[in-house]
Parts: sequence; C-alpha cells; structure tokens
Amino acid sequence: MRILFIGDVVGDRGVQMIQTYLPQLKRDLKPQATIVNGENSTPVGRGISQKIYKQLLASGADVVTMGNHTWDNKEIYDFIDDTTKLVRPANFPGKDVPGRGWTKLKVNQATLAVINLQGRVFLPPLDDPFAAADQLVTEIRKETPVIFVDFHGEVTSEKRAIALYLKGRVSAVVGTHTHVQTNDAQVIDHQTAFMSDAGMTGPAAGILGMQPASVISRFLNQRPARYEVETSEPGIMSGCVIDINDETGHATKIKPVLIDADHPYDR
Repeated sequence: MRILFIGDVVGDRGVQMIQTYLPQLKRDLKPQATIVNGENSTPVGRGISQKIYKQLLASGADVVTMGNHTWDNKEIYDFIDDTTKLVRPANFPGKDVPGRGWTKLKVNQATLAVINLQGRVFLPPLDDPFAAADQLVTEIRKETPVIFVDFHGEVTSEKRAIALYLKGRVSAVVGTHTHVQTNDAQVIDHQTAFMSDAGMTGPAAGILGMQPASVISRFLNQRPARYEVETSEPGIMSGCVIDINDETGHATKIKPVLIDADHPYDR
C-alpha cells in the first residue's frame, strides 16, 4: 500500500495548491490512499468549513485530519458527526466530543486505519496521547495492522517519543502543526515510518502561512497581534509518500514531497 500525506493546508492559497497539484501527485505517485491535514484551511487560517472539506475530497483526499484549530470555525459542529472522512484528535477530553478520532477505509483487499492525535507540550492540555494511542491501537490491530498516525504537536521530542513508543505497532507516525518540513524522514527499525513534521501547504512568502508584519510586531513588542493569512504568490506544498507492507503493517519506505519555487513540479 502506498499512502500520500499532505501537511497543514493554510488558507485559500493552500486549497488552491491542493486543487492544482494533488491530482498531479496522485497521477504520478499512484498512492492507494491520500490523507490531507485541513485544520488551517479556512481563509483566516483556523479551522475548516464544510465547503472546503468537500473541496479537499473532490481534489483527491480520502481522509482529512485536524489539530488544535479543530473547533475554531464553529460550522464544523454542523457536519463533523455526519462524515467518516474527517478525523479530529482522538485525545480531546470528555465522553461526548463531536466527531471521531480515527477512521478506516478499504484499500483493495486491505484496511487502512487513520488516527489523529494531539501533543500536549506547548499546546492545550488534552488527555494523554500515549494512553489514547495505546487504547486505540490495541483495538484497531484486531482488524488491521496498517495504521497511520497524524500526530499534531509542537515539539520534535514529543513526536519522536510517540513514534518510538508505537514502533512496530503502527505503520507510520507523521507530525503536523509546525508548518516546516523536517529533514528526518526514516523507517525506524524497518517497522514504522516517521517524520517530525510534514510541513505546510499554502503561501510560502509569509511566516508559517501568516503575513509577516503582525508576526514580527509580536516578536518586537510582545503584545497580542491579529495574524492574517498571507495571500500572495508563491505557494508551497509539503508532505510525504509512504510504502507499507499490507500483511505486516510495517513501512518499507518514506520519502518527502515538496513543491515550491525552488522545487518546481516538472513531471
């Protein structure tokens, strides 16, 4: 099985990059499943709308994952319970959290499970993601060994820790949230694919997708600032492609995907 994963889609420019390049990547890389993180995909860069969710699916996403901005666009409450293809962090506290923390899809004769988890370092204190992962993985492995984890976290140490903790029990742990693609893609002990952060998909000229002026101002004066999504060219699209043995659930290869001005897509 080959999985294509695309990192945090930011604003209108990110959705445009998905619409332009995702069909081309799928044509050339031929993944059997495509997962896109859409938690920053609204025009203001926080949350997701039903319209954008449908646009991501129409462009080729099979599953859309979320993160710490899951609830920022209140419209999500109107549709999250009606879909099996939108996954929010499984470790939100409480028993009656809308939506689902994982989903599954048939891929030829195999079943792929997709889990979304959120870290707790420098982020709101959700339930323990390690404990949540233990419970979910134990149950899911009764049905399939092919498990992909989008771990939405701030620090590389927490992401690396959960990848090592789940080594051999899941097929891949790929980080999101920091919007900068890391240079550490590997298959740990020939079992679990890992990458600290897949990077972002959106405007490349800003700071993590935001207009620079307000971000720089915040650093200079330490006062609250309203961040606005950068809308100018050029764009960037980041992610990775992972090959997995359907029978064992072990990853065999992971390779970064990067499209920007310095890495044009010329296939």
